[in-house]
Amino acid sequence: MSLPELLAGTVGDEEVVAEVPLGGADRLAVTPTRTLVYRGDGLLSDESVAEYSHDVERIAVSTGRRKAKLTLGYGLGGDETVSVPAKRVDDVLHPVLAGVLSATGVTDPGESVLRTFRFSELTLVVTSERLVKHVGSAVWDEEFEEFAYADLTDLDFEEGTVATAVVLTHGGRSERFKAPNESARAVRETLVDAVCAYHGVDSLEEFRVTVADEDDAAADAGNGGGSTTDFGEGPDPLSASPVADAEAEAESGVEAKSNASVAEESARAPGADSADSADSPEGPVVDDSADADPLADDPLADDPLADDPIADPKSGSAADADPAADPEADSTAEVDQTARSEVDFPSDAAGETTAAEIAATETTETTETTDTADPADADAFDGSPFESAGVEGEDLATEMAELRHTVEQQSERLDRQSALIEQLIEELRRGR
Repeated sequence: MSLPELLAGTVGDEEVVAEVPLGGADRLAVTPTRTLVYRGDGLLSDESVAEYSHDVERIAVSTGRRKAKLTLGYGLGGDETVSVPAKRVDDVLHPVLAGVLSATGVTDPGESVLRTFRFSELTLVVTSERLVKHVGSAVWDEEFEEFAYADLTDLDFEEGTVATAVVLTHGGRSERFKAPNESARAVRETLVDAVCAYHGVDSLEEFRVTVADEDDAAADAGNGGGSTTDFGEGPDPLSASPVADAEAEAESGVEAKSNASVAEESARAPGADSADSADSPEGPVVDDSADADPLADDPLADDPLADDPIADPKSGSAADADPAADPEADSTAEVDQTARSEVDFPSDAAGETTAAEIAATETTETTETTDTADPADADAFDGSPFESAGVEGEDLATEMAELRHTVEQQSERLDRQSALIEQLIEELRRGR
C-alpha cells in the first residue's frame, strides 16, 4: 500500500516496519526510530502528520468506550499522547512497543517481537530470543524483567480453575506468573513455539532432553573425565594423602600374600617348629582385602333528508295527488274552504271571473312549490354538519406539486446532514 504524499515525505529514507489503519484515510506507521500518525483532511482537522520518538522511558495505556490513549513518557521531556480508536489499541501497541524495546536496547538488532499480551497489570512481550515481563499500571517502563531462552532449562504450565501458571526454570531457580485461562492457550503456544524455534527442536519434550544432554556434556567437560569431587589445594578433609593410602594398601596386600606362602611351606616341611612362625617379626598375617366508507354502497340509506318532501320531487307530487296522505294538506284545505265560505262572492259573472283568478293563483303557487323542490337546484347538505369539498381544479394540482417539491428538498437536506453527522462521529472515534 502506497503512503500518502505527506506521510511519505515525513518518513524519508527510513523503512516502515509496520502500518496500522486507524479508519478512513488515517493511519499509523512505525519506523525503527519513531512512530508517525497521519490524519487525513476532515471536518475537524486538515491533513497532518505527528511524530513520536521511540526513546521513551515509560508507556501507559488508557482505554475508554470509543477511544484509547497511548501515553509516551520521555522523562524530563514530558509526555506525549497518541489517540486511537479503542478497537485498534492492541494493533497499535504491538509495533510501538517493539520499536521502543529495540531503540532502548532491550532487544538486539534483528530480534523480532512475536506477540504482546496485556493482562490487567501484567504485560508479556514474547520475542524470538527472550521473554520480557512487566508488572504495574504502565505497560512498560525501566522496571521490567527479561528471561533469555538460552538460559532456560525447563518450561512448564500448571492449569487452574481461573488462571494458568507459567513456570520458567533458569539459573537454578523458578519464575512463576499467571495468565487468565481465556488467554492461556495463546500464551502457551506462542511461548513454546518461540523456545523450540530458538533451540532447534520440535516439541517441549525434545527441548528438555536437549537441555539435559547439554548439562551432562558441560559437567563432563568441566571435570575433565576424572573424579567429581575436587576440593582444590590445601588439606583434604577426607584424606590427607589419598595417593599414599592407595600405595600402602597395595604393599600390605603383597606382604600378606608372601606371608601366606611362607606359612604353607612351613606346614608342609617335617619337624617344623610352630614357634618360628610365632616368633616371626612380621607377626600374624591378616588379609584386609575383602567391602380495513360505509356510505359508499347506498348513498340514500343513511341520508337524513331521504324523507323530506321538499327535497324529494316524487314525494311532493304524491302529496298533491293524494291530499288524504298528507295531514298538513288536509288541514290547509279545510282552512281554505272555511275562508271561501266566509267570503261574499259577487254575481255569477263576477263569480266566474273570481274563480278563474283563484284557480290561476293556485296553479302559480303549485308551480313555485314544484320548482322549489327540484332536486337539481336543492342543496343535499342543508341541515347536515357536512360541507361540500368542491373541486378547485388547477389550483389544487399546483399546490400539491409545490408541496411535493418542498418535501423532496427537505429529504435531500436531511440526507446530507445525516452523512455529515456520521462523518463527524467517525472522526471523533478515530481520536481527532
